[in-house]
Amino acid sequence: MLLSRRMLISGLTASASTAIAAPWSALAASAVDNKIDKALRKLYADAPAAKDLSTRAKAILVFPRITKAGFLFGGAYGEGVLRKGGVDVANYNSVAASYGLQAGVQSFGYALFFMNDQALTYLDNSAGWEIGSGPSVVVVDKGMAKKLSSTTLTQDVYAFIFGQQGLMAGLGLEGSKITRMR
Repeated sequence: MLLSRRMLISGLTASASTAIAAPWSALAASAVDNKIDKALRKLYADAPAAKDLSTRAKAILVFPRITKAGFLFGGAYGEGVLRKGGVDVANYNSVAASYGLQAGVQSFGYALFFMNDQALTYLDNSAGWEIGSGPSVVVVDKGMAKKLSSTTLTQDVYAFIFGQQGLMAGLGLEGSKITRMR
């Protein structure tokens, strides 16, 4: 009798935990989706070439907010989501460190458009992808965005930086390490 009461209490506790946790995890996932959707809307409004590129990309890795700060030594961190066919498939973080003449705080977002299966496979199979090694990454500025067409798309990954806020000299993705969050 004592064992069945324990099993009943244990079962009820597990059921209650699941019933309580499920809506919260769905709510958290929904909040992440909203951040990603908002970031992509901002990017597509600012850079129509990114919208066009999204229709050709195998997947898009979106970091809606990277925070960068430094005074001589600097660092940056943000979390993002990999989308394939409009579906979120994995979470990633981006970490960077730097040294040099720098001072300030800044936030920005960036999106990486994976144009072929090889680049996407490299991201999936690496234990942390350092930008600057592996697939070639081209950071698209406004001038380049105007020249993108089906005949000029020759790189593995295209990066768009958007939504910069704050004051800091220098902005780039060199030295960033992207790691899948488990």
